[in-house]
Amino acid sequence: MQRPGPFSTLYGRVLAPLPGRAGGAASGGGGNSWDLPGSHVRLPGRAQSGTRGGAGNASTSCGDSNSSCPAPSTMSKAEEAKKLAGRAAVENHVRNNQVLGIGSGSTIVHAVHRITERVKQENLNLVCIPTSFQARQLILQYGLTLSDLDRHPEIDLAIDGADEVDADLNLIKGGGGCLTQEKIVAGYASRFIVIADFRKDSKNLGDQWHKGIPIEVIPMAYVPVSRAVSQKFGGVVELRMAVNKAGPVVTDNGNFILDWKFDRVHKWSEVNTAIKMIPGVVDTGLFINMAERVYFGMQDGSVNMREKPFC
Repeated sequence: MQRPGPFSTLYGRVLAPLPGRAGGAASGGGGNSWDLPGSHVRLPGRAQSGTRGGAGNASTSCGDSNSSCPAPSTMSKAEEAKKLAGRAAVENHVRNNQVLGIGSGSTIVHAVHRITERVKQENLNLVCIPTSFQARQLILQYGLTLSDLDRHPEIDLAIDGADEVDADLNLIKGGGGCLTQEKIVAGYASRFIVIADFRKDSKNLGDQWHKGIPIEVIPMAYVPVSRAVSQKFGGVVELRMAVNKAGPVVTDNGNFILDWKFDRVHKWSEVNTAIKMIPGVVDTGLFINMAERVYFGMQDGSVNMREKPFC
């Protein structure tokens, strides 16, 4: 496997590119893969599951873990939709002399590919802040300028994907285990733009995404946190287990991931705050009142844009 390098600087330390999988959940989380020109990393992992379909759109179904997945032609439409959304966001929002937050996951690869094209075509001066080890490797492999929050604590624009988006632009993120760093970067960005395919568009959280809301926890607290969440809010809380190693998924921050499979629609702002107050919780995959605009790539080759309503 080819690696950028031989050495790269991150958070003031000199790091050799790490062996093994490159990804937000390096120990086995997420199902993202890279397979674009210029990328030499392919991430093995679980295939995305969960019935998906945009609210009001013709839907495709990958079902749950017991269901059959769609035909390759359907999956290629989803990949093309990701590309459309990523390119639309880059065309509309990336400008010269920006500090960019680069998200994690499969959809962001298309955005980074287009950013790289524009840097070469327009000689743009951009600095990129990663949200995960995966994003860091992607930035380096495409030859973009890598930095961090120590040197650039203010971010002009963050672009990231989502596992699900509801009618109020609330998000579920963290299917790949990178939620905490993603939320940090998005939180310090002046503008936070989301890119997704048609399967991620929902009226309510949970309509399409059935894997639950990720909660990053300190390892020693995963049992009491699990009990506290289920007792207060119902549903089922599961420790996310790795695929290609024995044991749980370990995040880039050295923590565990709980997946809370809720059983009803909640007031998400209140629930998010309450869960974050439970001792041992690092952060949740609920992104409330953060996204300014979402681009959805559609099955018919168009891009739908939704903006945060202004009161």
